[in-house]
Amino acid sequence: MSEMTRRKFLQRAAAVGGVALLPATLRANDSDKLDLLIRGGEVLDPGQRLRGRYDIGIRWGRIVSVQPSIPVAQARHVIEANGNLVTPGLVDLHTHVYPLGSAIGLPADELAPYTATTTYVSAGDAGANNFGAFKHYVMAAARSRMFAFLHISRIGLAGFPVGEALNIDYADVDAAAKCVAENSDVVLGIKVRISRNVVGANQLEPLRRAILAAEAAGTNARVMCHIGDAPGNLSTLLDLLRPGDILTHTYSGAGNNIVANGKVLPAALEAKKRGVLIDVGHGGGSFDYTVAEPAIEQGLLPDTISSDIHALSGNSPGMPYLPWVMSKFLNLGFSLEQVVALTTASPARIIDRVDKLGTLQVGAPADVSVLELVEEPVEFVDTRNNFRKGSQWLRPVHTIRAGRPFGRPYPMPFNYP
Repeated sequence: MSEMTRRKFLQRAAAVGGVALLPATLRANDSDKLDLLIRGGEVLDPGQRLRGRYDIGIRWGRIVSVQPSIPVAQARHVIEANGNLVTPGLVDLHTHVYPLGSAIGLPADELAPYTATTTYVSAGDAGANNFGAFKHYVMAAARSRMFAFLHISRIGLAGFPVGEALNIDYADVDAAAKCVAENSDVVLGIKVRISRNVVGANQLEPLRRAILAAEAAGTNARVMCHIGDAPGNLSTLLDLLRPGDILTHTYSGAGNNIVANGKVLPAALEAKKRGVLIDVGHGGGSFDYTVAEPAIEQGLLPDTISSDIHALSGNSPGMPYLPWVMSKFLNLGFSLEQVVALTTASPARIIDRVDKLGTLQVGAPADVSVLELVEEPVEFVDTRNNFRKGSQWLRPVHTIRAGRPFGRPYPMPFNYP
């Protein structure tokens, strides 16, 4: 990606688009007014197969109206979408958002101008020893909606870059299972990283313990398994994963890849067939076009597109901000409906904690993303310095969480759930 393209993306993404805001006239008695009206956008909601020009009415943190036209006078505040895409709030299944506790964690709310993401899933930032601080001091204080995979290692990623599974004693099955069971409202399962530099001589033992902890928790917990340069036979690892477990960094080219000699490993296709979920997890070192292209062509399609955004990857040339990763898949031949579904309805189904999360149905949480589809020549780079040219990309314009925009218009009093 050229420096000019990179600078353009960051500059455009950082612009909130305040000129699109139109304050509505207030009446003395306006208790029945909408808190916010998102007007004039191209609504794209794959979860209910809805696409077209609609206005979105929001009141008390919920979507209360989806109509071809809603009068401006019915709302306290208005965002003019100006023909841009209006989607359910983007859901990122693989992020690192535990600042100060995880060595690579970022504050989720700071990412809004670049990601238009309303729901973040922390992928193993915290382990059993430090999850309490994450839940009470980070999750509870964030405007962004947050869930987590608990790390099988007691210390989570606090010791990064030192591998948290080099000492197998940190992989405490009972401690992890207890923490998952006690926090099942926000914990989706167990995270484990299987790369040689993380596990050392312990090989696949951390994965086996992660599966044991997920089963012992009794909450139908999933395992999210990171693969990089995994030790041993990758097929053996793939065969361990259960239906509903998540393989992340699937298209990594870090070594011991799911594509060998141009062919997808049969074990990877069998894993997908039995219900193992395929996640992108782009990150700073985990997305290789020369792996993704043949894998997708041979049927190993993603179930979710995620960013793996963190303090290192956010500075990398591949720029794994979720709309930019979505843009890469648009230019790999995925439709707009597909990339939006893979970042809204699909990850929301995996989370399965909030009714109607990932849609814009009446009654759904008022989590909304507004994106501009920019039609112009663009160049992308993966994490192995392979370049691809494209013709379109998605620019974040507005992020609305529980009916409150990040940026103007500001509600009064300024508070949020």
